[in-house]
Amino acid sequence: MNILSIQSWVAYGHVGNASAVFPLQRLGADVWSINTVQFSNHTGYGHWTGQVYDGQAVRDLVDGIAARDVLARCDAVLSGYMGDAGIGEAILHAVDRVRAANPSAVYCCDPVIGDTDTGVYVRPGIEDFMRARALPSADLATPNRFELERLTGKSCETIDAAKGAVRGLQAIMRPNGPKCVLLTSLETDTTPNDHVDMMVAEGDAFHLLRTPSLPVAVNGAGDAIAALFLFHRLKTGSAAAALEAAGSSIHGLLRHTAEAGSREIQLVAAQEEFVNPSARFRAVPV
Repeated sequence: MNILSIQSWVAYGHVGNASAVFPLQRLGADVWSINTVQFSNHTGYGHWTGQVYDGQAVRDLVDGIAARDVLARCDAVLSGYMGDAGIGEAILHAVDRVRAANPSAVYCCDPVIGDTDTGVYVRPGIEDFMRARALPSADLATPNRFELERLTGKSCETIDAAKGAVRGLQAIMRPNGPKCVLLTSLETDTTPNDHVDMMVAEGDAFHLLRTPSLPVAVNGAGDAIAALFLFHRLKTGSAAAALEAAGSSIHGLLRHTAEAGSREIQLVAAQEEFVNPSARFRAVPV
């Protein structure tokens, strides 16, 4: 399996490609990573150093890979945080080039906008770009609850309302794709206080996965689960099976992180969780 991942990079810690690449490699995927930034650490620390690359720099790398005549072997494009619309257009350029070489390749868009505790943290225009340009090209999308509500204008306070919001997102996704949506960080009126839900939808089938909450507040977990879900959806062809595998692995990763008392997710220490989760959770139809 070959995955082209276009995301940010940090030298210290794990967000963006620094969160997504290693789990994919540990599972056996070959990852062609293109970095949109190179920072010392993630911006949540309040101070960082490094460079932001522009859209042309990303396009040049995509075209350089294409010149090796290998895009026909690319199974998927994965994108996360987009610093500006120029980066977004470069990602869509990559998607177009990959699909031209391999029509069966899929595009997984993690529509990073913000979260309930931070609000919107991307630049003005990115939310509109996601809605108008990125998601209409996407086969898979992995929003959290906050992002889904922003993108669709629909509440997720109940399971039925969340399903309606997911259908709203599916309606703007690529018409001839699977329109597979993974909804993370879901808390509804039926979610116990000590648990958190994830829901997946493909077509008209919805499945819910519930896992115990853990005392962690870290960056990069969303990047890891988007990568894990993409891998398992490609491998199994089943959205429900991918939810179970990715959700079980991410719970194990976060448990290791909580036990270590770390501000950074423990990707290396918890790497066995990616191939053999210590606890397996089951998704149920909803």
